[in-house]
Amino acid sequence: MTGLVEFIAEHNDRLVAIRRDLHAHPELGHHEFQTTARIADELTAAGLAPRELPGGTGLICDIAGGAGGDVPPSVGLRADIDALPIADGKDAAYRSQIDGVCHACGHDVHITVVLGTALFLAREAAAGRLERGVRLLFQPAEEVIPGGALDVIAAGGLDGLERLYAVHCDPSIEVGRIGLRVGPVTSATDQVEVRVHGPGGHTARPHRTADVVAAISDVVTRVPAILARRVDPRAGVNFVWGEVHAGSASNVIPRSGVARGTLRMLDRRAWEIVPPLLAAAVRDVAAPYGVEVEIEHERGVPPVVNDAGAVAELAVAAARISADAACDTEQSLGGEDFGWFLEKVPGALARLGVRGPAAELVDLHQPTFDVDERCIGIGVQLLAGVAAM
Repeated sequence: MTGLVEFIAEHNDRLVAIRRDLHAHPELGHHEFQTTARIADELTAAGLAPRELPGGTGLICDIAGGAGGDVPPSVGLRADIDALPIADGKDAAYRSQIDGVCHACGHDVHITVVLGTALFLAREAAAGRLERGVRLLFQPAEEVIPGGALDVIAAGGLDGLERLYAVHCDPSIEVGRIGLRVGPVTSATDQVEVRVHGPGGHTARPHRTADVVAAISDVVTRVPAILARRVDPRAGVNFVWGEVHAGSASNVIPRSGVARGTLRMLDRRAWEIVPPLLAAAVRDVAAPYGVEVEIEHERGVPPVVNDAGAVAELAVAAARISADAACDTEQSLGGEDFGWFLEKVPGALARLGVRGPAAELVDLHQPTFDVDERCIGIGVQLLAGVAAM
C-alpha cells in the first residue's frame, strides 16, 4: 500500500474527468457499449487485459498478485455500469447528453472508484507489492430485473474468489464517511401483476355479471394486510401497489382490471415462501366475485446480506482513511443485484458518502442527483485498502 494517498492526489483530476465523461454519456442496461469500451481502454492503458462479457457489455479483468505475478485472484471488486431512464435535471457542464437517460444512481462514481482502484493495484502488482490477486467486475444491467450480476456469474466471474466488495453512493451520508452494516442491507425485490377478468356489464345490473372493479379494489386493499399476517413480521415484508387500472366509463362494468406492485423483504428465507402465500391471498379475496384471476410474479433480486468478516475488513480499511470514517448505515428496501453475488461468495456492500457538508439532500433516482466528487478518492482508498489486506 505504498503511497496510496499520494497516488490518489496525483490522479484525482483524471478520475474526476473520467467520472464526468461517463456521466455525460450514460447508457441503459445491456446497451453499455460505449461505457464498456471506455473502461476497457483505461484498463488496457494500465497494462491490464480486460475480457468482455459474452453479451458485449461489461468486463472482467484480473490483476495477479505475488512477487512473481503468479497468485490468482481471490478477492473481487464490483462496479455496476448502467444508467437509468431518467432525464438529467442538473445544470452542470457534465450533465447527460443522452435524452431521457442519466446516472441518477451514482454508477458513474462506482465505475470510477473501481477504475481508480485498478490503476493503483496494477502499479502495486507491477512492483511485486500486491500479495493477493484481485478481479475487477464491471457489471452491466444492475437496474434491469433480474440483474446483470447473473451475466457475470454465468461467465465465471466469481470462480476462485473468496471475498467480494462493492460500494454504493449514499446521499444521506456525508462525503468522507462510509456506511457499514452486518447482515441484510438491501431488500429482495419482485414485481407482481394481478389481472381479473369477467363478462362485463351495466352498472345498473352488477348482479348479472362479475364486478371486476370491486374485485380488483378488494385485492388492492386487503391482500397486503393479509400477507402481513401470514409472514413473520421480522422478515420485513413490504407489498405495495403502484398502478391500478379498470374501466373507461362510469356506467360500464369493464371486462378486465389490473393492479401492479412491488414485493420487498429483507429475509432471504421469506423470499422463498412468500410467492405462494401471496398468490393464495389474491385468489381467496377475488373468489367471491366470480372473476377469473391471472397472477404474474416476476422474481427480481435477493437481499444483499453482508458477511460479518467482510464488513470487519472494510471497517479496518475505513479506519486507515480516518478514525471516524466508518459509520452505521440503515437497511434499505431498495433492490440491488449484488445480492446474487453474495449468494455465491461472502462479501459486503459499503455505503459511500457522497453529500457535501452544505449540500441539500437529493435522493437517488432523482433528476438532480449529484455527488461531491471527493467521494471518488475515499472510495479508492477503501477498496484498495481492503483488496490489499
